[in-house]
Amino acid sequence: MSSTPLKLLNVGCGPKGRAHGFAGFEAWQEVRLDIDTSVEPDLVGTMTDMSAVPSGSVDAIVSSHNIEHLYPHEVPVALAEFVRVLKDDGLLLITCPDLQSVCARVARGELASPLYESDSGPISALDILYGHRGAMGAGNLYMAHRCGFTLDVLGNTLQACGFARSVGVARPAVFDLWMLASKTALTDEAMRALAAKHLPAR
Repeated sequence: MSSTPLKLLNVGCGPKGRAHGFAGFEAWQEVRLDIDTSVEPDLVGTMTDMSAVPSGSVDAIVSSHNIEHLYPHEVPVALAEFVRVLKDDGLLLITCPDLQSVCARVARGELASPLYESDSGPISALDILYGHRGAMGAGNLYMAHRCGFTLDVLGNTLQACGFARSVGVARPAVFDLWMLASKTALTDEAMRALAAKHLPAR
């Protein structure tokens, strides 16, 4: 008898057919949620209003480069929604820009200099801080950035908003943060095992 697959909510999923790219969740049942109807999500909604998702209905949430699009006062609202829709043993895996490494480059006078190449072209500190200029110039203002995090600030924010444990990594070479958070207080050993499964190498 086959078991029911674990349910993964991909918040801010992006275009239909794009693999979510989060390690350890490949065999899970993915439910795609996005504010942008043009990407054909399974559910339409925002991080601050996921009323289309029943409470306690998903085993994990993944969120790639979404939280920085919120205003600071909206972050606790969104994280409360994450806590609401997760099952009691649910997990959150979130990634966003690392402002500490980005601002180190700004302090060196590299605000507008290309830091790396993406599928959308060269990315500068200006794009990471405020949103991708090319996409916004083409009319996609969903890409604007309105807040930001360092590793410590992200971890403290998750704890303040209802997540019992978190573990994360900062990757200065690629200017991003990854954080895994649990809704319940898991042991250190359990968190290390989950981190090894879901978090990228530094």
